[in-house]
Amino acid sequence: MAAPGEGREGGKLAYKAPREGGGSEARLLRAGGSGGPRCDSGAAALGKMLRVRCLRGGSRGAEAVHYIGSRIGRVFAGWVQRAFQSTQAAAASRNSFAAEDKATDPVPKDCPVSSYNEWDPLEEVIVGRAENACVPPFTVEVKANTYEKYWPFYQQYGGQYFPKEHLKKAVAEIEEMCNILKMEGVTVKRPDPIDWSLKYKTPDFESTGLYGAMPRDILIVVGNEIIEAPMAWRARFFEYRAYRSIIKDYFHRGAKWTTAPKPTMANELYDQNYPIYSVEDRHKLAAQGKFVTTEYEPCFDAADFIRAGRDIFAQRSQVTNYLGIEWMRRHLAPDYRVHIISFKDPNPMHIDATFNIIGPGLVLSNPDRPCHQIELFKKAGWTIVTPPTPIIPDDHPLWMSSKWLSMNVLMLDEKRVMVDANEVPIQKMFEKLGMFNTSIF
Repeated sequence: MAAPGEGREGGKLAYKAPREGGGSEARLLRAGGSGGPRCDSGAAALGKMLRVRCLRGGSRGAEAVHYIGSRIGRVFAGWVQRAFQSTQAAAASRNSFAAEDKATDPVPKDCPVSSYNEWDPLEEVIVGRAENACVPPFTVEVKANTYEKYWPFYQQYGGQYFPKEHLKKAVAEIEEMCNILKMEGVTVKRPDPIDWSLKYKTPDFESTGLYGAMPRDILIVVGNEIIEAPMAWRARFFEYRAYRSIIKDYFHRGAKWTTAPKPTMANELYDQNYPIYSVEDRHKLAAQGKFVTTEYEPCFDAADFIRAGRDIFAQRSQVTNYLGIEWMRRHLAPDYRVHIISFKDPNPMHIDATFNIIGPGLVLSNPDRPCHQIELFKKAGWTIVTPPTPIIPDDHPLWMSSKWLSMNVLMLDEKRVMVDANEVPIQKMFEKLGMFNTSIF
């Protein structure tokens, strides 16, 4: 998740036309200078977008790791082979029911929602909007997910709009990104604009909102089903309202629609005395498996899950608890397997800038946040790619995110990737992987 205006001034998305004779060798990127909204991860790539429909018959994923035996607590018991499955074959598999047990007709062939991984050819996407974005109130869960140097900002501006100049740049940049996607033949849907400054109250808390900028945080598509996440921040309680008109339209056209149990967000969901004062404290607490969210009720952000066909990987984080992961596991079983993986991360929140699966058996693994189960992936035949260190300066303002937004890219298919134009090292990395992001202007 990223805040509006996190990037570098003058930033915009630009499209590099295919080179002569190069077919689909296109470069999708953001070109810019320094100080405005940053258009990667939470901004332009996975955070600001939700993959809704991918090409039928494409790869359903490198379903590379499977359990054998039993799994006790949070410990992996065993993993075996890689298995490749086509989208068409997986979509065709259904449980058999007696005729009288069928409540509805099968999902129509022209269902607008169909997505199983992060790299199949993209046909339709939801892109968020930064209009009316507000600084969240400085509650305990917000404090746990932000860095000390930004706490005065939240204390001063919580409940107010983000700085006007940042919002203006963010809106313009996202619009340009939408234009590029349309040029690539991708259908783009946008959430409804909402005034997030309005105060609301439930029996358990009161708050103002945040934004409708990050559909990846609140929604996840699994096959032909859209799942609304029971998010953990009080400032995001009503965020689903921005997407309801889109989801209702998909539902009318044949998609499945599930809303996970809405949390009360009562005080019991949070460790009100969560002791964070330094990075060292964060490392120590994370190593002990202690987070600001408790196991009082299920909660999760969709962005803590990443898909690889029938295998879905999740992390326990500041916003996703084990009850939330267990809800997803039971809800998706037996057709999908949800595996818990963990990282050496002092402040886990959203998996894409830590462990980003970008192709069949191909994953970007953050060197600053190594995966504790990485050897299991290697033994299963996965290719582990270490992305280069981001070049964004350490003093650049990132209110809610880290500099590793650079690796949270959007795959348009297995050979085309949308990246931050300022991050030249990762561009070169993708070139070595044979992906089309070879030139910049």
